[in-house]
Amino acid sequence: MGDAVTRVLVTGGAGFIGSTLTDRLLADGHEVTVVDNLSTGKLANLHAARRDPDLPLTFQRVDITSDALERVVAKARPQVVLHLAAQIDVRASVADPVHDAMVNVVGTVNLLEASRRHGVEKVVLTTSGGCIYGEPSVDELPVDEDYPGHPHSPYGASKRGVEEYLHTYAALYDLRWTSLALANVYGPRQDPGGEAGVVSIFGGRMLAGEPVTIFGDGRQTRDFVFVDDVVHAFVLAMERGDGVRCNIGTGERTSVNELFGVLADVTGYAGAPEYAAARPGELAHISLATGRAATALGWKPWTTLREGLTATVDWLRG
Repeated sequence: MGDAVTRVLVTGGAGFIGSTLTDRLLADGHEVTVVDNLSTGKLANLHAARRDPDLPLTFQRVDITSDALERVVAKARPQVVLHLAAQIDVRASVADPVHDAMVNVVGTVNLLEASRRHGVEKVVLTTSGGCIYGEPSVDELPVDEDYPGHPHSPYGASKRGVEEYLHTYAALYDLRWTSLALANVYGPRQDPGGEAGVVSIFGGRMLAGEPVTIFGDGRQTRDFVFVDDVVHAFVLAMERGDGVRCNIGTGERTSVNELFGVLADVTGYAGAPEYAAARPGELAHISLATGRAATALGWKPWTTLREGLTATVDWLRG
């Protein structure tokens, strides 16, 4: 594909990561069709792109589990599918594992069927670097893609299982694929109301002068990776990394207390955090080794935590 215009389908393209990716693809000169059912995505995220009549962007409000998806794929004839649409709430997956599997497993198989029927060359899957490896011990971190742990949530299980379908479709139909296992992604457009958006939740409350609650003792650690770095990994995976999963993170662990401290500094927040009971089922520690992404994709993260948090706070202020 090289520098030529590529027809790209982005599922979940009205979401936080998906819309940022859509903007990047359009800036790179590609033709983009966005599919999103707007259950969590927002049309406002695509507002600037949709207002520009010169940009080759099509939006379709379609659920990935529906029969309508195939008609969209047949009409758009994408060469590459970047698949971000998913049920991503861990607690929701525990409460309703059947719904989680319908969206994440059946929805993905529905997309793979449409893809192989209508000439798609490659699918890039989004998976969860925080959930598919289970609960590693601290001395095993950062985990690489061969870590043998098993998921501790239906969400992690659905994401892990779908990768087996990628192997199957490659064997049966020569459908190329790459899976990107994302760490804790943060940045502009992240929904402060969303369960995964600790950065935007903390930042929004700090800017409003409201109390900030940390669940647990705050010593739990996460691998925070900035959205622009993640988007770049998707762009590289359109042509590279066939047949492998690549972790997309920083390899560094940041505690929730440390995150609070940097965000308080960036926002000028003077309050102390309030502590509440830990949430059941949440990981104690995770970070992702990114050596394979460096080798297979030519990718590495470049945004420091402070730089990324500053950009996010600037967006929250706006």
